[in-house]
Amino acid sequence: MERMVGKKAPHFEMNTVDGEGKSFGKVTLDNYKGKWLVMFFYPLDFTFVCPTEIKGYNSRIQDFTNLNAEILGVSTDSEHSHKAWINLAQEQGGLGKLEFPLASDMTQKVARDYGVLIEEEGIALRGLFIIDPEGILRYSVIHDLNVGRSVDETLRVLQALKSGGLCPIDWKPGEDTL
Repeated sequence: MERMVGKKAPHFEMNTVDGEGKSFGKVTLDNYKGKWLVMFFYPLDFTFVCPTEIKGYNSRIQDFTNLNAEILGVSTDSEHSHKAWINLAQEQGGLGKLEFPLASDMTQKVARDYGVLIEEEGIALRGLFIIDPEGILRYSVIHDLNVGRSVDETLRVLQALKSGGLCPIDWKPGEDTL
């Protein structure tokens, strides 16, 4: 697979549903110019590990906002499936209201462009990408389907990238850079 980190992030355009599960829209990479974007792919709506991640990122939205970052969740499900999942009662496996949109990659183009598509299944691996305000991909991590990501680590990496310094292992904000 070709290296993408440090290069212009692949352009995307996808249909979305807002975090309230009410309105449909479209999103492109250009919508995030001037902001950091944390875009994460997850395999499928109405599954088991995915809602833990989505709710985890949602619970820390203010931390991302304080860092001038926006969140975008993506799967190969339709925006209608996303809407139904947001609006389903949490006791029945629904997500509840979110503070960020969910995007639909039904064509699988975006997952393919970002190197996370499992072609034979038509779903995405757990890929997470941090794109800087100029549209350069600065971070990429891809997990197996059964392993959730760490919101704390995502925030730590975002803070390290924003520091502009050389950040040693386990660097945290407030610590010296190299």
